[in-house]
Amino acid sequence: MTHTRRNALHGMVLADYHGLSKQLARTLGSTDLAHEALHDAFLRLDRATETTEVKSPKAYLFRIAINVARDRMRARRHRVSTSEIDDLLDVVDEAPDPSRVVEARLEVEALKDALMELSPRQRQIFLAAVVEELPHREIAKRLGINARTVQIDLTHALKFCAVRLKRKLIRRFGPRPGETST
Repeated sequence: MTHTRRNALHGMVLADYHGLSKQLARTLGSTDLAHEALHDAFLRLDRATETTEVKSPKAYLFRIAINVARDRMRARRHRVSTSEIDDLLDVVDEAPDPSRVVEARLEVEALKDALMELSPRQRQIFLAAVVEELPHREIAKRLGINARTVQIDLTHALKFCAVRLKRKLIRRFGPRPGETST
């Protein structure tokens, strides 16, 4: 497009900006979108190639503005609105943070260590009662002992693990030497 044609089209936009934007607003259904599209069409005229032949300048400008508006509408459909972003930011992440994961793994390791210090029967009773959630009678039947022995061994195992875990957790997470606890 020659410099003269480009200037003529710029002049036409400036001379009939109100009429063009009104016509675009009717076609697009939005005054704001019409103004934005017409503005971008005006700027795109500078990028038109030398080989562009314009038979109907007003129709040419209108087509550029319609294409700009369609491009903008497509882009807006793919964008997330501010309210959608706010909604996403309000979603609570229920996954534990990395420090809690490490802490939990250390606690599991401490429990495993404590379980290994129990007698084999106490360990079996503990796992059957706590992990498998079996009733004392069933554990007793499985091990060939009475339910009272299951209860006594389980109580002993629970107390032992509680003491061992507390000691290990205090050593790991408690006050450092020279610090005082509050």
